[in-house]
Amino acid sequence: MSTQFDIQQPVQTAGRWRVLAPFHIREYRLLIAAVTLSIFADGMFAVVLAVQVIELNNDPVSLSIVTTCFGGALVAFVLVGGIAADRFPQRSIIIAVETVNVLASSAIAALGVLGALQIWHLAVGAAALGTAAAFFFPAYSAILPRILPPEQLLAANGVEGVVRPVFQRAIGPAVAGVVVGATFPALGTVAVAVLFCVGLALLIATRSSLRPAAPQEHSRVLRDLRDGFVFVLDTPWLLWTLLFASIFVLVVLGPIEVLLPFIAKDRFADGARMYGFILAFFGLGSALGALTVSSGRMPRRYLSVMLGMWSLGAVPLIVFGFTTSFAMMAVATFVVGFTDGVGMVIWGTLLQRRVPTAMLGRVSSLDFFVSLAFLPVSFAIVGPLSKVVSMQMIFLIAGTAPVLVAVVAVWAARMRSDELAHPLG
Repeated sequence: MSTQFDIQQPVQTAGRWRVLAPFHIREYRLLIAAVTLSIFADGMFAVVLAVQVIELNNDPVSLSIVTTCFGGALVAFVLVGGIAADRFPQRSIIIAVETVNVLASSAIAALGVLGALQIWHLAVGAAALGTAAAFFFPAYSAILPRILPPEQLLAANGVEGVVRPVFQRAIGPAVAGVVVGATFPALGTVAVAVLFCVGLALLIATRSSLRPAAPQEHSRVLRDLRDGFVFVLDTPWLLWTLLFASIFVLVVLGPIEVLLPFIAKDRFADGARMYGFILAFFGLGSALGALTVSSGRMPRRYLSVMLGMWSLGAVPLIVFGFTTSFAMMAVATFVVGFTDGVGMVIWGTLLQRRVPTAMLGRVSSLDFFVSLAFLPVSFAIVGPLSKVVSMQMIFLIAGTAPVLVAVVAVWAARMRSDELAHPLG
């Protein structure tokens, strides 16, 4: 297998410090530093964008249009991004993505400072950032096996699993709120552009392989996409995990994102603040779950553990239909976050270890597409459903349906025998 980076000899790291093993490799240090800065910038930009729209045009429709431009571009190009990740050097793709991030954020920042910013500028910038994100995720997933030895992939995915909730959901929005609150929205966009610029510099500092990559025969784009679908259909553990994920997104994420804010509003005097704290416990749990699983070895029953975490971890959602206790809600979201963090790290490592390198970009993009495709559907149906079905029943389904689907998936894909036949520990 050809590589795109010079890979140093892996350093043996044991015990609880195993999660730090990837940091012995220079290219990984530069990559994860750049990714961390970009995630930080994304977390800031989500807040800055909303404040900027409100300042220009205090209309929820305007914000909806801008965010739809981001989401629409992401959905439209994510499968193309997977094909690109399998056709072209992932390092080049990631550098190109960061360059687009720099240009888009810098343009918005400059227009904001000059007082010339308009809503359509934000919409175009959001579409550019969404398109860039569609190419980033498959390329990042595909590049890790090229710069790290297999035994360090679990740790690397764990690091990313900690960085993302901490910087995107907590530190980024908090810093943006402080900066924008103390100054003005355009300065927040300037800070975002600076973060992207530093990330780009770190990516450029990574070394290309001294050996040229092996030449590949490039087929047609549609054929590449078809080959990705065929591989998924012919791989039972992969197919059934994606089917499980589709149903999980459909029945779980809608109630959390759409109904939970109203539950907090109805049951607490300071609903908005309590809702923020509840989500913070999810982020904390997700980060600790990722850190915990990445500090050890890949579980021997990795498929069973992964689906078990995701499915049983959803059971605490049932309490949201019945309790008025903040403590119970906080514990429930912490458990959901913790198990989600564990499952996501195992899943990312599993793809990188068991999917052929030449197919990894396409499979990663299909995985990402599943979440993107069913998330808006879940959002769309759960609101009207809450008018005719009680909150208790909706959260009861959200907590129990994943368990039933997981049992079917493990049985249908013969996962228990499959994971023993393909050990990854």
